[in-house]
Amino acid sequence: MTTSSTAPEVLIEADPDVPTVRIVREFDAPRELVFRAHVEPDLVKQWMGPDSIGMAIDVWDIRTGGEYRYTALRDGEEVAHFYGAVHRVDENEKIVQTFGFEEMPDAVSLDTMVFVELPGGRCRLEALSVVYDFESRAGMLASGMEVGINEGYAALDRLLASLTGAQQ
Repeated sequence: MTTSSTAPEVLIEADPDVPTVRIVREFDAPRELVFRAHVEPDLVKQWMGPDSIGMAIDVWDIRTGGEYRYTALRDGEEVAHFYGAVHRVDENEKIVQTFGFEEMPDAVSLDTMVFVELPGGRCRLEALSVVYDFESRAGMLASGMEVGINEGYAALDRLLASLTGAQQ
């Protein structure tokens, strides 16, 4: 994976033969901190999604057997609703969950996120989303997810830098 001078590259690839989306991104922060930013609701609200969208969390219980539900807000108005079941959590290593989008009910995915420890106190996040069919994947890709991923991860970089500085 290469990086640019402004932000690390996000790899987003759609397999031509299987209805999956793979996302890979490296972070200049320890694996434990990147994991924490995914499971603690107060941290998640600070980075997830595009810059133009806020988040109201109804439930955020990221543990094996847990669940989550949140609403995306733009200028105080509800624009989308997301939910899922958490199937497995291995602390600092892996989260396996479903991801549902009420506005696209057929595009439910099974997501696996793996947090890979890298040298120098860095982390690579590898995510794989599997959906039922290519039509569902096309809807997922057309939903604006690329903007949300890029802007969200840039916000996560800033959050991780502030948390890393606070730990020193």
